[in-house]
Amino acid sequence: MKKIIILGLLLVFAISGCSLIKPKNAQIVIGPEAAKTKAEKFINENLMQPGSNVTVKEVVEENDLYKITVVMSNGQEIPSYMTKDGKKFFPQTLDIAEIEKQNAEKNSEPAAEADSAAGVVEKSDKPKVELFIMSHCPYGTQIEKGIIPAVEALGDKIDFTLKFCDYAMHGKKELDEQLTQHCIQKEGLNNLIVYLKCFLKAGDSASCVKEVGVDNGKLQSCVSETDKQYKVTEKFNDKSTWSSGQFPAFDVDKADAGKYGVKGSPSLIINGRQASSGRDSASLLKVICSAFNSQPEACNQTLSSTAPSAGFGEGAGSDSGGGCGG
Repeated sequence: MKKIIILGLLLVFAISGCSLIKPKNAQIVIGPEAAKTKAEKFINENLMQPGSNVTVKEVVEENDLYKITVVMSNGQEIPSYMTKDGKKFFPQTLDIAEIEKQNAEKNSEPAAEADSAAGVVEKSDKPKVELFIMSHCPYGTQIEKGIIPAVEALGDKIDFTLKFCDYAMHGKKELDEQLTQHCIQKEGLNNLIVYLKCFLKAGDSASCVKEVGVDNGKLQSCVSETDKQYKVTEKFNDKSTWSSGQFPAFDVDKADAGKYGVKGSPSLIINGRQASSGRDSASLLKVICSAFNSQPEACNQTLSSTAPSAGFGEGAGSDSGGGCGG
């Protein structure tokens, strides 16, 4: 009789899904709504610049993960993933088959093309250095902070130009700022460097223009003329011209961006080839100096090997290799 009662109790537990002993490594699963709240809070508090926020559009189950659709302030949707216990967040997915295909293609490239893909640069007596960024891309501002000391160290021994991607991802403020920086640069590289040192601290363009001492009337005239020439504001107001219906055009350096195959911010071009480098000043000095036929004494300077912080502000950060667009 006792055996029958015990068997009956065990049967009740089995049917009700109860377990007498909880597995030691059992995963605690949070619900989709909790995952949505946690992801939104985590991204906004840890991955975004102050004043910038994202929203989570939806959370759906996909295999053993939650697929999370993150919506940027400009409307761009980015698929991300989170483990169901809410402990691991994956901001980027990698297509294994696609990456394997790309690597196979690289391995079959001619030597010169393979060197280019690896960041090996052409040599010259006076290297031409072109840095393509978006003015409000946190990774673009990061490499700008890193390259400024290298540009200052090399001075007129290199031909340095700041250029811009042919589309913007951070709204009208980015288009306006890039017009400003383009026009300041036309007045001289030194003016641009002084301006950027100020602007990269807090993104305050108006006060930085005053600090540089640029003739504001002349600056605004240049901005207006450049805006009309490349139809920057006109195209911003006509969404039919936007890339993928999401990103307004910025055509000031479009020809060069197309020539070099620039897809996103940042992209470093040295002597006409895309170059790979860390974003700390020492790494950037090294890769630029590798493009000299005969390196000048300036290449022996010791610069910081610590990556600057991403976004606006001073201090150190990590070199994640991230970018905007691409």
